[in-house]
Amino acid sequence: MVTMSTAPKIWTRETGLVEKRDLWAAMKRGFRGRCPRCGEGKLFRAFLKTADNCAKCGLDFTPHRADDLPAYLVIVIVGHITVPSILWIETNYTTPVWLTFAAYLPFTFFASLALLQPVKGAVVGLQWALRMHGFDDNPPDGIPPV
Repeated sequence: MVTMSTAPKIWTRETGLVEKRDLWAAMKRGFRGRCPRCGEGKLFRAFLKTADNCAKCGLDFTPHRADDLPAYLVIVIVGHITVPSILWIETNYTTPVWLTFAAYLPFTFFASLALLQPVKGAVVGLQWALRMHGFDDNPPDGIPPV
């Protein structure tokens, strides 16, 4: 059986003062591949590998859990651009099948590659701004790290 601490938490003005985190600014910085806190340090050390921490402000990036969300968002974004374009072109013009594949497949591939890193950066910025997955300064007691 797990016993929980019943010690009451005493709230003071100092415990309520936390760093203000602007959601849109953090997502914009992450989208550009920069640290969500300061906007100066690099967020990525490789194409999709986040750095361990920011070189400028020291923010630890290891607790982020972007997982598959960036890929899903890229599929949605590219799909909403590509599918209406394909439907419009195919209903208004008669194109040969080889031209269809030669145009749509590379566009979809390169658009997906181009958006994957910026979208992952925006997701990491979102997690930092909302204090998700270890980006909280005071994690709750009794929850092991992932």
